[in-house]
Amino acid sequence: MRMGALEAGGTKMVCAAGDEAGNIYKRIVIPTKTPKQTIPSIISFFQEERVEALGIGCFGPLNLSKDSLGFGRITSTPKLSWQQYAIVDAFQKGLGVPVFIDTDVNAAALGEAVYGAGKGKEMVVYITIGTGIGVGVCLNYKLLHGLVHPEAGHILISKRSDDKYEGVCPFHKNCFEGLASGPAILGRWGRKAEELGGSLEVWELEADYIAQAITNYILAYSPNCIILGGGVMHQKELYPLIQEKVKQYLNGYIVHTALERMEEYIVPPALGDDSGIKGALQLAIAQL
Repeated sequence: MRMGALEAGGTKMVCAAGDEAGNIYKRIVIPTKTPKQTIPSIISFFQEERVEALGIGCFGPLNLSKDSLGFGRITSTPKLSWQQYAIVDAFQKGLGVPVFIDTDVNAAALGEAVYGAGKGKEMVVYITIGTGIGVGVCLNYKLLHGLVHPEAGHILISKRSDDKYEGVCPFHKNCFEGLASGPAILGRWGRKAEELGGSLEVWELEADYIAQAITNYILAYSPNCIILGGGVMHQKELYPLIQEKVKQYLNGYIVHTALERMEEYIVPPALGDDSGIKGALQLAIAQL
């Protein structure tokens, strides 16, 4: 079968065509503008590729309640032109094929669980740390849902006394995203993450907040592995700092051999920048 995959991001849309084995044979990138400017070009690509189904990993928040009249809509996004946009409906009408959707981070979690660092693992947690912070949870290749999709990037964490930055999140200042996202790093230090390489003070604080969150995820989900992606995690010095701090925060409470090898437990994405697009493809494959 010819399958379509869309990684719908806030700045760009990655469109790909592949097959039911997960192979991608063509892709393009389209800038994210307004729906009227962006969606027709994406539909044209998938029409030319004659896809028979489409999987979408999309920025959110999303309405994923299938019994809701608003299913498949982007809801309270700060991108005003996309608020309440019925993205699933647009592609179903434009392509006339089955369309399946989940959050971008859930798609990345699924991609890594099926093809990447989480392959063969029962419970996989994928965390993306960049412009925002998102968390995807995949159990036996099924993505975790409930009332809505998880928003674990907004868990509350303990702000350090030596950190005077108020937090960037407009909803709750001391949440994970508010204190550790890319914009929080810029707001606190006056420079972007990629400009702060080698600054131990910066990355020790960042690692502390990430480790606090990971400790909570370990206690809540008991994952078999934790995958850290996103632009902030391009700072490779973060990994050993995080791994050591997680050990300290757990303080021996969870006893398992996996936690004795943190360098194999808290890892980067094996698929690199392809986690999301591979996961979007898998959304369609799994449903069909």
